[in-house]
Amino acid sequence: MKDNITYVGLDVNKNSIDVALADNEKTGEVRHYGTIGGDLGSLEKMIRKLVSRSRELRFVYEAGPCGYEIYRHLSNQGLDCIVVAPSLIPKKSGSRIKNDRRDSEMLARLHRAGELTAVYVPHLEDEAMRDLCRAREDAKSAERKAKQQLGAFLLRSGFRYSGKTNWSLAHWRWLSDIKMPHPVQQIVVQEYINAVRACTERVERLAEQIRLLVPEWRLAPVVEAIQALRGVSLIVATTVIAEIGDIGRFDNPRQLMAYLGLVPSEHSSGETIKRGSITKTGNGHARRVLVEAAWAYRLPARVSRRLLERHQSLPEEIRSIAWKAQLRLCGRYRRLIAKGKQAQIAIIAIARELAAFIWAIARNVPATT
Repeated sequence: MKDNITYVGLDVNKNSIDVALADNEKTGEVRHYGTIGGDLGSLEKMIRKLVSRSRELRFVYEAGPCGYEIYRHLSNQGLDCIVVAPSLIPKKSGSRIKNDRRDSEMLARLHRAGELTAVYVPHLEDEAMRDLCRAREDAKSAERKAKQQLGAFLLRSGFRYSGKTNWSLAHWRWLSDIKMPHPVQQIVVQEYINAVRACTERVERLAEQIRLLVPEWRLAPVVEAIQALRGVSLIVATTVIAEIGDIGRFDNPRQLMAYLGLVPSEHSSGETIKRGSITKTGNGHARRVLVEAAWAYRLPARVSRRLLERHQSLPEEIRSIAWKAQLRLCGRYRRLIAKGKQAQIAIIAIARELAAFIWAIARNVPATT
């Protein structure tokens, strides 16, 4: 029965959880249950006490660094639980006091009023693949930083590479031939070189694990299918699908574009319409790799040898969508540049439409469980 529901707001921290309760009566006061430990044992003890009152429990907590452990624990017991994004929680503009107790009470009150929007919680397997992709991204960032540090040290010491391409075989040979004026500086440059090599090897190890593990993943058919698109390599495809999860939850491509933060912001009133830069809300990891992939469409449309190899095992319908994407996106980039748009702005527009073609291809792949 509706009158037998208790809404439980959880403000989850590293070592503690503040709990607030709100019965289904609209005028009922939201009461603070107390603060419990941050472990699942303490949570389970509290649940047993609440269940003994013969009331239906509906839990809510904010997404944060503690992940989805509590959600999965409660869901496995058949309890209703949602996770909400902090940015989507309504807040009073005049409120200047914030603490854990008030946060838990606010969550319970808003959940009872039905004003909270639940976020998508990925499958455990999807989250594991997402973690692998993010680990490679972190390793790539560390590699880029190590290269910058080495380059800055050499420039400061008066060494400039005259070749065309950095980090080529010729560049590595030039690095190995460097002789610093002081023995201590020779140690420093060698440590920087070793750091770059270690980071590069780490990136390669993680990329190899992605190549080995993707075929065993439940979303492998979708990853394979969207690689029909130009610029969408295995790493890009895996990152996009791991970050988005089930694309079928988006009813139309506009929802996916908004989720990725690729739609323009807007501040309009009355007859005044003002649109700004993209919102950059939602998943930044997927948005970043899509923007990188979009740069491939600045060149004329063509099916390269590598792209042809990726097409061989795909059905004609998916290959047709991929070619349609090339024709449209390559032409759109040329038209935007001809209108005087900056290359970066044009690429964002291409990335937005590329997300729509990914949605279209994913909808043509048989659903997996």
